[in-house]
Amino acid sequence: MPAWVLPLLAAPVAGSLLGVLIRRLPEGRPVAWARSCCEACGGVLAARDLVPLASYLALRGRCRGCGAPIGGFHPAVELAALGLAAVAALAIPADAPRLWLACGLGWVLLALGWIDWERMLLPDLLTLPLIPAGLAVTLALAPQDLTAHALGAVLGYAAFRGLALLYRALRGREGLGEGDAKLLAVAGAWLGWPGLPDVVLLAALLGLALAGLQALRRGRLDAAARLPFGPCLALALWLLWLAQGGAP
Repeated sequence: MPAWVLPLLAAPVAGSLLGVLIRRLPEGRPVAWARSCCEACGGVLAARDLVPLASYLALRGRCRGCGAPIGGFHPAVELAALGLAAVAALAIPADAPRLWLACGLGWVLLALGWIDWERMLLPDLLTLPLIPAGLAVTLALAPQDLTAHALGAVLGYAAFRGLALLYRALRGREGLGEGDAKLLAVAGAWLGWPGLPDVVLLAALLGLALAGLQALRRGRLDAAARLPFGPCLALALWLLWLAQGGAP
């Protein structure tokens, strides 16, 4: 069986779990044990209503019980998780362990980016474990680079925190949140300190493109508008890690 088959099959299931995580974690609601319910009528959803993508299509986007429209959020997350797995499979087609690592990292970063986009929040519960995870992957795959990756985590956090404090001192308001600094520490742990400039550059370019799209949609450019940087950092980190072939 080709190495990419199982990750692609698992991706919609992972996306379904990520959708629950994205919705419940920022609100402090239970993630693992609470039953899924219809947001309109409150009816508990049966297992047949929770099959990723298939249930939404079979029900034609409506609740089985009350007929209310089901939002497109959950199938969108499931499709995004499937898209990430497909990109990872194209980048690392024949190495199953590295492919699973790429998918796992991408899925967690997808949840972080989505939460930050909606709520301007990067939860520590998702961000911080990625730092020791990156170091553990480095220790397993390239132990000679462990020092560079540990230093990258420290420098990534320190650089963004220093920049954020300087911005607040000069402008009197927040520019970069502490969550962004922790996410750059994640980038340092996975890519090593030499990869930090590339992450920041690519994330900045993605941020500029995002700001441009928002300006086109609104018809003007608002310099005071808040723009979440977490999605840009998350995507830049993942793409650069893939570009290395899933290698530290």
